[in-house]
Amino acid sequence: MNHSIYSADRTTHLKIVVMALVAGIMVMGFGISVRTFSDDGSTQTARVIKAGKPVAITSSDTSMVR
Repeated sequence: MNHSIYSADRTTHLKIVVMALVAGIMVMGFGISVRTFSDDGSTQTARVIKAGKPVAITSSDTSMVR
């Protein structure tokens, strides 16, 4: 029985690596199975906003003359 990863033998390291791979595959499989593939028109479309005329904004009500 090895209580330290540094003093563990080769089979213990192999067991740890195999368990980590199995756990990773299970998490990935769960994530793929939970993913929804509904095609209800919720796709996003790009919207283009064009700039208009330049506007000067002031804090007073007087008109600005240039």
